[in-house]
Amino acid sequence: MYEMALTRAAINAFATHCGKLKPEVVGNALPKLKWALEFQPNPYQDTYKFLYRVATIFKVHNTAFIAPLLDDNAESVIGYYPLLPTQCEIVESENGDPFLRYTFSNGTQGSVPLDMAGIMTQFQYKSDFFGESNRAFDSTMQLINAQNQAIIEGAKNSAAVRFIVRTGTVIKDEALAEERKKFVKANFTAENNGGAIFVDGRYADVKQIESKPYLISSAQMQAIKENVFDYFGVNDDILHNSWDENKWAAFYEGAIEPFALQLGLTMTNMTFSGREKTRKNQIYFSSNRLQYASTETKLSVVTQMFDRGMFTPNQGLEVFNMPPRNDDAGDKYYIRKEYAEVNKLDAGVTDPPLTPTETPTEREQNNAAETE
Repeated sequence: MYEMALTRAAINAFATHCGKLKPEVVGNALPKLKWALEFQPNPYQDTYKFLYRVATIFKVHNTAFIAPLLDDNAESVIGYYPLLPTQCEIVESENGDPFLRYTFSNGTQGSVPLDMAGIMTQFQYKSDFFGESNRAFDSTMQLINAQNQAIIEGAKNSAAVRFIVRTGTVIKDEALAEERKKFVKANFTAENNGGAIFVDGRYADVKQIESKPYLISSAQMQAIKENVFDYFGVNDDILHNSWDENKWAAFYEGAIEPFALQLGLTMTNMTFSGREKTRKNQIYFSSNRLQYASTETKLSVVTQMFDRGMFTPNQGLEVFNMPPRNDDAGDKYYIRKEYAEVNKLDAGVTDPPLTPTETPTEREQNNAAETE
């Protein structure tokens, strides 16, 4: 699955965008976990590499395993590591508790309690725990392999034979092989810098073979590509980074967002107890989708959200990939003052519209005078 150029490109496109997801830890049950998820989930991977590898394993094997890293007392989760076992099975301990047991390529084994094991799946059907195999994709893989082999063999054959030479007499095989070497040496080496070929009466006929490269039908190639794109949920625009904001939004909602949702649920359930989850401790992964929008769309959304007190200045700056403000005002919410609370409209607690010549300062002065 991962050894074909087209399938690897499709998997890489998906995993690359998944690597840009932003982890968020809500609640105060595990204060150190937020730092670990934001920068380094395990001693060997930063957050991008961790997410990229989980997404790659997820797409290649349809099942991705995440193991928790525990503190010295084996009580709290302090990190995570993606696993790539050759075999995995559900076993029971002596007291009947279910465990997930891994077997790796070097023969070593490991296990983790099932309620602390992270399992992400796609194409889940027969198994209660794991995703299906890629057997349904075998025919497409065979087509890709046959296509590549046909191109290679066609190129070899078209470049191997350039002339057909017929001798005037019947000679033995050994002499024919020697005569072929003489013909090639006399006419296809650097010594023949004139480019002309002269033959004598030994050769009854010399014909040049026109070399034509072997080409696969464009329709056939496109059909194979479409099969790959359908299976992995990508397209040419995503692979070549030529999408616009609408195409990106469709790709995000159809591929990235479901992965982020499942990853957040998986890591929340393997990290927090039921009691901690009832206290709103959770992990989720978000993406600033507005970063991929046009400048016009960004400006419109940020303006509207800021005016209504839904964006802080720093959140608006993040949309434009600008650094945040260092003062306290960067994280405060602001709202236009002509707005009124909905539940106060019936009581008449709202300001009438400004007159054409009245300024907000004059309005405040007039209101103060009326109060006095």
